[in-house]
Amino acid sequence: MNRKAPEPVQIVKQRRDAALGALVTGVPYIQYLGIRFDRRGDELTAVLPFDEKLIGNPFLPAIHGGVTAAFLEVTAMITLNWTWLWADIESGVLDADQLAAGQLPRLPKTIDFTVDYLRTGLPRDAYARARVTRSGRRYASVQATAWQDNRDRPFAEATAHFLMPRKEG
Repeated sequence: MNRKAPEPVQIVKQRRDAALGALVTGVPYIQYLGIRFDRRGDELTAVLPFDEKLIGNPFLPAIHGGVTAAFLEVTAMITLNWTWLWADIESGVLDADQLAAGQLPRLPKTIDFTVDYLRTGLPRDAYARARVTRSGRRYASVQATAWQDNRDRPFAEATAHFLMPRKEG
């Protein structure tokens, strides 16, 4: 049997990191909020480090509702894009150098976004994960959950729908 030798793990990791970096740096608001992503294999966890600028109500104090919504939308969007591009990242169809230069294929666009605020976002780091519940040719549905100290006690959840780009070719 003549089988292609597997790529070195470092090359695959470089491509994954370049793809995630390109997705995140392509949105300036992500940098403004300070959101970063912890990648373990194909699973992403968004991290929103606490900063005073995130406080909406200084008397409680509480994270601003708009920041919470943006955090969940970013988490849903990046997770969907990551899931959608995964096969091309793994196969090498997407080149790490092109990704690092910000050359991405067309990505899904937000159709609607709904947030449920479950409790006050406290002045501390927040975490979020999203799950793609449906991904078809035309649209995708994603659910996202944000928590702080205990993953079983989320402070906000969101549902989003995205318009999927047409495959070229």
